[in-house]
Amino acid sequence: MLALTMLGIAGCEPPPPDAASPTGARTQPQESFNGLSFNGLSFNGLSFNGLSFNGLSFNGLSSEAFNTWFQANPSLADMAMRYVVRCAVPAGQTRTYTEPVMELSYMWEGGLGLAPDWASGSPATLAEQQVVSACLAAHANRLGEELLISILGLDGAGAVIPYTAQELATHSRQESCFFGNLFNSEGVHVGAERAPLSPQESTSRACAGLLHDGTETLVPCAPMVYVGACTSHCALDSSGLYYETCTLGGVTYRPITTRLSPTNVNVCGDSVCQATEQCGTSNRYDSCAQDCGPCP
Repeated sequence: MLALTMLGIAGCEPPPPDAASPTGARTQPQESFNGLSFNGLSFNGLSFNGLSFNGLSFNGLSSEAFNTWFQANPSLADMAMRYVVRCAVPAGQTRTYTEPVMELSYMWEGGLGLAPDWASGSPATLAEQQVVSACLAAHANRLGEELLISILGLDGAGAVIPYTAQELATHSRQESCFFGNLFNSEGVHVGAERAPLSPQESTSRACAGLLHDGTETLVPCAPMVYVGACTSHCALDSSGLYYETCTLGGVTYRPITTRLSPTNVNVCGDSVCQATEQCGTSNRYDSCAQDCGPCP
């Protein structure tokens, strides 16, 4: 399934977020369809502790526990809920919350529907906790840019996340596996589904050793922890397209596997200084003279 991270790609650019209405209502545009979804969750949002509230129903979001969690940092909670609801709740459904003091209303749209029990108001099952955590990790982007990514795997009920042949064709570059549990403080982990990028290549998605010769390990990716190759921890589905399980520290998780469009990989030498590239004297992404010029 395609999902958005935070850089528009041709034909798939998201509409701008809706401005607050006179009543204070805030909405987010629907950005998930099929197996594709836009990412753009900041690492701060990913580490924001608060996924233990019971149920993503009206009753759950009107509880005192949720209100206390949300009011601790409304802007960060709003961003986190945008992706929580997108991951957990089916497309076509929304979840709303009105904070009691200023009566400002928030609305978040569903997308991937990975947690049917949690979305219906029940506590999240262990599998739902794991796959929603993996989905949130998959949507994180260290530069806050939106990219359209392919989300593959099993949902919380064990059903295959829908995908199409076109999705696999347009998002042909294998990327990463994500697994963990943000609900019980086990954290989240990322593994490499491919060889590192070449010295000229970079992407805002890369984290913890995925760039050439591991120099990306210098970039903080907390709370995600890099665990090396996905194949060292995860078991492939019989289709070979995604991982069914990943095991670390004796715990078996339900993961998410991601793919990128080749157009989302920046290459030093295309005459555009990307956010992932730096000035310098060579044609490496971190010393890209042709695109970014010499350093002052």
